[in-house]
Amino acid sequence: MAEGLMLDKQRMRESFEHATDTYDAVAVLQREIADRLLARLEVVRLKPKVILDIGCGTGYDARKLMKRYPRARVLGLDIVETMTHRARRNAGWWRRLTGRGGFTCGDAERLPLATASVDMIVSNLALQWCDPRTVFAEARRVLRPGGLLMFTTFGPDTLRELRDAWRAADDAPHVHAFIDMHDIGDMLIYAGFADPVMDMESFTLTYASVLDVMRDIKQLGAHNVALNRTRGLTGKARFARFRAAYESLARDGKIPATYEAVYGHAWVPETGAVHARDGIAVVPVGRVGRRV
Repeated sequence: MAEGLMLDKQRMRESFEHATDTYDAVAVLQREIADRLLARLEVVRLKPKVILDIGCGTGYDARKLMKRYPRARVLGLDIVETMTHRARRNAGWWRRLTGRGGFTCGDAERLPLATASVDMIVSNLALQWCDPRTVFAEARRVLRPGGLLMFTTFGPDTLRELRDAWRAADDAPHVHAFIDMHDIGDMLIYAGFADPVMDMESFTLTYASVLDVMRDIKQLGAHNVALNRTRGLTGKARFARFRAAYESLARDGKIPATYEAVYGHAWVPETGAVHARDGIAVVPVGRVGRRV
């Protein structure tokens, strides 16, 4: 992982732990992106028995998956224990009724699951908090042949206004670094996945003030957790320069915050596929046409 993307996991855990009580109230975009990701399952003919939700947060995606696949066992995993407690509580009667949902605290880079034990992995807006190469390698390990990985993450244009405004104040990294969609596709191939498909769309949220943008980010727990981030307090003069620069970007009196949502999915080759040494998977012809 590049230096700018080396993450402080302890800081990340603390940020999201503090946001457990406020996350659902402000995660409007996160739920919208989750709905768009899960809608893509309409054209997938896979009938999974075991589904893993990586970065399950408070359990929104897991609950949707339980309803879509009532016969499947849905496992939710999050690195923040308080989030898994909230997800378990939010699952409520549905989980108790079916007995097919479970939530546990764990690291996406070291999945606490046996090799080839999962049919589908879904992950919504968690990949940006990890080393994607390590996560993909782990996902490839736990998925069975013919298994599906579906995910979203944020691309480099995310919070570009916030990043540009901070550059007017100083040269320190104040905004989380995000990986380009094409690099993520290359990582999927290297991990041994087949048929990767990547696309993106842009969302712009608007706020009444710069402080409202900062408050939303704080309540989501989405702080900059890069190891090379500035550790000291931001002085009043620097913050004033940042705020003025951001306010200059206002549109019709509203402060914009852009998010670049990246969608991806890829398959584990069926048994018999040849896994080349350079990470390229050769897929049997018989697999063509297995999904719409």
